[in-house]
Amino acid sequence: MLAATQLTNIEQALKHYFGYDEFRSGQREIITTALANRDLLVIMPTGGGKSLCFQLPALLKQGVTIVVSPLIALMQDQVQQLADNGISATFLNSSITTEERRERAAAIYNGEIKLLYLAPERLNQEFISNFLVDLHQEVGIAGFAIDEAHCVSEWGHDFRPDYRKLSQLRHYFPKVPWLGLTATATDRVRQDIIKQLDLQDPDVHVASFNRPNLYYEVRRKSTTPYKELLAQVKQSEGSGIIYCLSRKKVDELTAKLSHDGIKVLPYHAGLDSQTRTNNQNSFIRDDVQIMIATVAFGMGINKPDVRFVIHYDLPRNIEGYYQESGRAGRDGEPSHCTLYFGLGDIKTIEYLIAQKVDRETGLALEEEQLIAKQQLRRVINYAEASECRRIIQLGYFGESFPGNCDNCDNCKHPRPISDWTIESQKLLSCVARFGKQGRNFGLAHTIDVLRGSKNDKVLKNGHDTMSTYGIGKDRTQNEWRTLGRSLLHQGLVDETSDGYSVLTMNALSWEILTGKRKVEIAIDLAPPTVETSDITTNTAEIQFLYSRLQKLRKQYADANKVPPYVIFADSSLRLMAQQQPQTLSQFAQISGVGARKLAQYGEMFTGEIRAFRAESGLSVLTESDPTPPMPAPRARKSDVSHTHLETLDFYQRGMSLAEIAEKRSMRENTIFDHLLKLMECGYEVKIDQIVAPEKATAIEQAIAVVGAERLTPIKVHLGDDYSYEEIKIVRARMNMRG
Repeated sequence: MLAATQLTNIEQALKHYFGYDEFRSGQREIITTALANRDLLVIMPTGGGKSLCFQLPALLKQGVTIVVSPLIALMQDQVQQLADNGISATFLNSSITTEERRERAAAIYNGEIKLLYLAPERLNQEFISNFLVDLHQEVGIAGFAIDEAHCVSEWGHDFRPDYRKLSQLRHYFPKVPWLGLTATATDRVRQDIIKQLDLQDPDVHVASFNRPNLYYEVRRKSTTPYKELLAQVKQSEGSGIIYCLSRKKVDELTAKLSHDGIKVLPYHAGLDSQTRTNNQNSFIRDDVQIMIATVAFGMGINKPDVRFVIHYDLPRNIEGYYQESGRAGRDGEPSHCTLYFGLGDIKTIEYLIAQKVDRETGLALEEEQLIAKQQLRRVINYAEASECRRIIQLGYFGESFPGNCDNCDNCKHPRPISDWTIESQKLLSCVARFGKQGRNFGLAHTIDVLRGSKNDKVLKNGHDTMSTYGIGKDRTQNEWRTLGRSLLHQGLVDETSDGYSVLTMNALSWEILTGKRKVEIAIDLAPPTVETSDITTNTAEIQFLYSRLQKLRKQYADANKVPPYVIFADSSLRLMAQQQPQTLSQFAQISGVGARKLAQYGEMFTGEIRAFRAESGLSVLTESDPTPPMPAPRARKSDVSHTHLETLDFYQRGMSLAEIAEKRSMRENTIFDHLLKLMECGYEVKIDQIVAPEKATAIEQAIAVVGAERLTPIKVHLGDDYSYEEIKIVRARMNMRG
């Protein structure tokens, strides 16, 4: 392994060890802070590149970095991937023999290991004082990286008491820097992590929770949901996970899909440990296409190339759904997330909530049941919403999103928008009158009052005498419920979070009541027709080469008994198929090809590409031939960031480039570059606001004459009445149209 001192900057180290040419968003800043030996807390979504944030600093610092990880499968997988990149890492856990433990300890003391993975259960006082203290004195501990750091907090979604032992490490190693990492954490959990780990003046990095490469959709369960599921699975490429609420449903679906020729395996707590492990390994190594599982499956899975996740049953809460659906597309490639929604699922979850009782007394745990019911309501709101799915998902974590993501069913297939200002005033007037009486109520009761219900609750509270009683009889219960949920999603009315979920007025509510704000919503409840996400837009020839490279990768993966993604990620294979590197120098330019992978696999993969080109009648290079530059990779929608989409939102509202630049405190050129990037990545951008139609026609004619490669000849052909910006935007539109 190349000594870290020979690498002059962290970009060189990134390419050498991991094969990447540039960092993902936030990674460089985090790594620079870690190299300065400061404590850090990193909140970064699945697929955002958390592991690199502690792995690269470990390689550039003196001593060993200790990585605390909660699952044996997860640490084994990471060590395997590091080894394939030529990086010295190991783990100590209950899965290895005494002799293996002794050999690994010797390698660690000899300074041969840069990253040591440990389970929190191992960090007892004896192990710390006898092993880690000696290690620090003889080799040096460069830092502690606490993966899945939310496990230290009782407020986290997966609290583990053994994580509380970590605090004693501060006593033994007060000057060693710490880095806590997790994919999801509310502000309350973040503060608790800092407290429990005793992080010293930490730099806190919270990345966006948005996963732009994931397509989200909700499908209403039909009378024959299995038939629809089977059709979806058959037209889906790559690996997938199907989640169910019960073990019984898992077993039923496994049997049905197997009978229909789909390679599937089950995973749930009712299977013995060895069977679960074997099934998991078969899925990771692509021996089967689909894992059908309960929510017990997934946390320890580091498989980055899951192309689709289907929730065949309604999930219990938004956070769980975000995590489970987020197991798709961890490599940043386009992936599909489907939620099947049926009213029967609600009854099933309500039954499960009713089972939350104290084991000793048998009495209902009322507070837990209230919270679970509120979480269920949020999931139902999400499933029935007509707004952009990301508005609701990201809002759960306290992150605002402008909508119009162009990658969910509601944005791709929007329902007709209607003016519902008068109906909103009726609903909010009812809420305001409740507040004047000193007691607030939930949406269901508000609807009962509006529609003139004579149920006991309405009559008991005297709400049949209110002026708003019965004024909404002209609308159905579903229409009122859709309106109420839309007001909540848009922040036009508030809802308490104490488990009872009652409505309360806010400043925007009063603006609606006083006629200062309009309300427009999509009220059509008919389920939209949903298309499968476009996994690849490549030609048939490129797709054929991609399939050949996949088979070659699988052969080497099986021979080395590792998952295929350890050899190369899908994204790297796709770049190979698109750019077709034929020499080692070309192959080294592929993202994901580091020094070790170039030496290990370069000859085999370039040989396969040359063979494909020869069979296809294309020119073939050898290492002695002059190496031409490879074509640039095609831009993808996953390359678009939140800031690009925010610019698009303002532009689609009719704002000029100058107005957007002023509002966002950016230069006008930056806003223009945002629009070009969006068009390169396949987003529809109407350019009439930038260039007049007649000028656009003239530019297209000029490009047809002189070509699109260089701007200057086009400009000379057209004359001074045309700007470079106008030419660029028209050329981008022409590229989009092919």
